[in-house]
Amino acid sequence: MKKILTAVIAALSMAANAAAADNGGSLGYFLPKTAIRMSVLVEKTHTTKGQLAEYSELYFKKPGAVAEQTAYRIVGVRFASVGVADTARHFEVAIDKKHSVFSVDCNSNGVLRAINTKAPRKAETLPFKPSPAVTPPNPRDFMSQDILAAANLPKMAQLVAQEIYDIRDSRNQLSRGEADFMPKDGEQLRLMYANLDRQEAALMQLFNGTVTTDTTETIITIVPQRGEERTVAFRFSKRFGLSAADDFSGEPVYLNVKDDGILTDMPDGADIAKKEKDTFQLGVCLPGRIRLALTDHSGNIMAQYETDAAQYGKVVMLNGGLFGRKFTSQLLMDDTTGSVKELKVEPLE
Repeated sequence: MKKILTAVIAALSMAANAAAADNGGSLGYFLPKTAIRMSVLVEKTHTTKGQLAEYSELYFKKPGAVAEQTAYRIVGVRFASVGVADTARHFEVAIDKKHSVFSVDCNSNGVLRAINTKAPRKAETLPFKPSPAVTPPNPRDFMSQDILAAANLPKMAQLVAQEIYDIRDSRNQLSRGEADFMPKDGEQLRLMYANLDRQEAALMQLFNGTVTTDTTETIITIVPQRGEERTVAFRFSKRFGLSAADDFSGEPVYLNVKDDGILTDMPDGADIAKKEKDTFQLGVCLPGRIRLALTDHSGNIMAQYETDAAQYGKVVMLNGGLFGRKFTSQLLMDDTTGSVKELKVEPLE
């Protein structure tokens, strides 16, 4: 069986050797840096002035919107880790007759993902989909003939306010069971309540104004580095929304990084060929663990996240004997952190 496996690997190696011939018998790859991808959801609320806003205090004891205004607020932050090529960490995979390397799998950035096997396809991140815009009801659809025929705004305000109070009175009569027409079942009662609520909301727009909301997603990618424990991720203003870190129209929002050190060990089987003499050394990473906190300018925590990061760890070298004449191996790596996810070693002799 071992002889058959050796023959198959030798045949497959010929194809890899031909591909590497133009590169001096080797294929280059990068280890990654771990970038932090922040998805910031910002809700925009736009309020327009009501036609009868000046009379809101008179009839409802609270002021209406007398001018258009727009306000922003952050409603959510989602984190994800992504890998980018670290050009300072470039290594070569030897493709020659001395080594049983017959396939090398790198991502589109040249970051190593697998040797002698195929990296599984990563699940795609679903794009953000805002809720469908809701069109506010038209108050004129619920106005009586007297309201529509009002000669001036004071008279219209009086009639609209009276209509609103009549609607509220009808709701109270329903709740007490005193309405002239009582529903036959719970579903009919629910529909009657919903209709009264819709009428009141539409007419109250004349005093309170119209409020519309919309949520947008902004993607911000940052590569944290040692010595940069606190960086301005972006800026935010309730009046202007989210802006770039160098746009001083908003208050700074900071990304704080806490380095917890290296918590992972060398992969199982990595030392099986340590006694083998081989000039081929395969660079992999033992990533460090980091904790991130997104805080506003007052220090309040807005969101937190933990992840492994290649640049907070160290590079270790695997002996080329793992892919030599005595052993062949399948290596599966994480192209986000540079760590070894799986190492399978198979003796050839």
